[in-house]
Amino acid sequence: MELIFENIRLVPFFPLSASIFLALGLFFFPKSIKKIRRILSSISIVFLTLGMSFSVYLFRQQITGSTIYRYLWSWVVYKNFVSEIGYLLDPLSSIMLVLVTTVAIMVMIYSDNYMFYDEGYTKFFCYLGLFTASMLGLILSPNLIQIYIFWELVGMCSYLLIGFWFTRPSASNACQKAFVINRIGDFGLLSGILGFYWITGSFDFQELSKRFFELPNYNKINIVFSTFCASFLFLGPVTKSAQFPLHIWLPDAMEGPTPISALIHAATMVAAGIYLVARMIPLFQMLPFVTNVISWTGVITALLGATIALAQTDLKKGLAYSTMSQLGYMMLALGIGSYKAALFHLITHAYSKALLSLGSGSVIHSMEPIVGYHPSKSQNMNLMGGLRQYMPITASTFLFGTFSLCGIPPFACFWSKDEILVNTWAQFPILGVISSFTAGLTAFYMFRIYSLIFEGNYRGYFSGNSNTSIFAKPKFNTNTLQKNSVLYPREANNIMLFPLILLAIFTLFTGFLGVSIYQTEMSTDFLSLCFGLSLNSLNYVNPEKFIELILQSIPSIIISLSGILIALFSYGSNSFLLRRDEVAGNSKYEISLSSFSIFLHNWSHYRGYIDLFYEFSSVRGFRFIINTISFVDKWIIDGIINAFGISGSFLGESFKRFEGGRISSYLFILVLPISVFFTFFYSHII
Repeated sequence: MELIFENIRLVPFFPLSASIFLALGLFFFPKSIKKIRRILSSISIVFLTLGMSFSVYLFRQQITGSTIYRYLWSWVVYKNFVSEIGYLLDPLSSIMLVLVTTVAIMVMIYSDNYMFYDEGYTKFFCYLGLFTASMLGLILSPNLIQIYIFWELVGMCSYLLIGFWFTRPSASNACQKAFVINRIGDFGLLSGILGFYWITGSFDFQELSKRFFELPNYNKINIVFSTFCASFLFLGPVTKSAQFPLHIWLPDAMEGPTPISALIHAATMVAAGIYLVARMIPLFQMLPFVTNVISWTGVITALLGATIALAQTDLKKGLAYSTMSQLGYMMLALGIGSYKAALFHLITHAYSKALLSLGSGSVIHSMEPIVGYHPSKSQNMNLMGGLRQYMPITASTFLFGTFSLCGIPPFACFWSKDEILVNTWAQFPILGVISSFTAGLTAFYMFRIYSLIFEGNYRGYFSGNSNTSIFAKPKFNTNTLQKNSVLYPREANNIMLFPLILLAIFTLFTGFLGVSIYQTEMSTDFLSLCFGLSLNSLNYVNPEKFIELILQSIPSIIISLSGILIALFSYGSNSFLLRRDEVAGNSKYEISLSSFSIFLHNWSHYRGYIDLFYEFSSVRGFRFIINTISFVDKWIIDGIINAFGISGSFLGESFKRFEGGRISSYLFILVLPISVFFTFFYSHII
């Protein structure tokens, strides 16, 4: 057993080795690799499956009561400074290992077909393996220095994958935007890490919290300075997990391939910030001001993401703002001290959002040959509608994910979100009101997305007010049905449907692991720490707890159902927002905005005006400062220097005219000023 725990490092090593193997093959044998690329992708999937199997085994050992295991060795030794690296296996890291590996495998299997026709197929799997390995390394890190190293690797991989289609200007701009915004958070994170090392003299999680807890007893801590350090440290998760006001990179990150959007939303990039706050929560709880900042940041993010998602027309960006809102719920839970609910929602949301993101990829994959290979058309929900009859499995699985995010029992997110709402109402009623209102908005915009895509009539062959067909001749039509010379979407193949079905099962049953309806005595084992129950507690359900839970959940269910009914009334098959016109004998469906509040629509369309604020305050502000500095440098500083140069040149040119080579001329020039001088001097003396 000891040997197994000593080899925990194999979990990130498996996807890393597959990534290195693919990278070396691409470098030395680029042409040969393209011929066997599907075999190589299978190798990546097999290697990650080994890592997942190992993670599940370690997870099982933690359930049965294994103690926390930590293995360290010296990395840098200089005088009294010792920096160690290693790995830490505890309840938090073990459940995160299972989450990341399972979601990553689903994404890899899905990508095998989704990216098959892309010329960067092998490179994509290389980046995917490195991305997964970086996140797994971050999870197993036992100290802040090691976390920071893998934190940067995760950011680098996200940069590569968001800009994977770098020939698109929008994709290259999106990856640069994500890189620049994350540098702000990374600077704050590094500052916080160094600040706490200066205070406690340690980077280790447990040692750092222990020393920080003991310092106030000896009056050796400055609360103001510690609060600043904790705030800077929190700035890293704010950026990584797309919290207000540094959330603006996440919607643009959807320019990357859809499988990567699923991985970023579910288990890697954004999950890293939540994981770090959860890991550091014992320290944050000793600073009440910081926990209040975390709580308010979370609830503002949740509300802002929900309001901006209300009128989005781009499918992937709508889901991006949904992710932002749900991450706000997790941060809110961590801020109020509801550690279990935050972790629970991180897990349930991961499977639900992975299902929705991959489902959106299935829809986009089917729409591209019809409406064109550009995101403005293939991701535009106004050009969809009625896809349920053409893609029944995708529609059913997407509906499962929609029900889950809406908070409808028995789907996964219902149990976790409801626990967050109950705890928030109990501790901070004001935050409870805001979070409950946000839950209603979530139900509305999620069913709006579902209705625009799968309900009503198909609108894919018309664009706006035009009565001409917008579908272009596809490069291949394996993903479409052709009826009467009109192309219709077609269900994805089995390779893409398998992850959707499996994730739908996870979405349906994962929530039951964390709900406190089982007959159990609270203990300190794994599931008690993470979910509130032990392995032996799964024998039978306590009816009293079940009834109590249902009664507590009635208000949140009513709120969610209200949002769903409003969405169905507004965007369903017989919606008053979808009007039918007859143009040239064809049926045309378009979205009518007359019933919308203009402000609400503009708020969503312009992303809460936050991007415009950054454009005017930061982008244009920096450009003005730079242009001013450039003007001063060019016309004042360089002008003075150039003036001396021009003056010297002018004097030289002037004196050059007097150099004729005649001695008589030189004597005349010499005698003339002397004569004038003596004449002037003599006249004044006389």
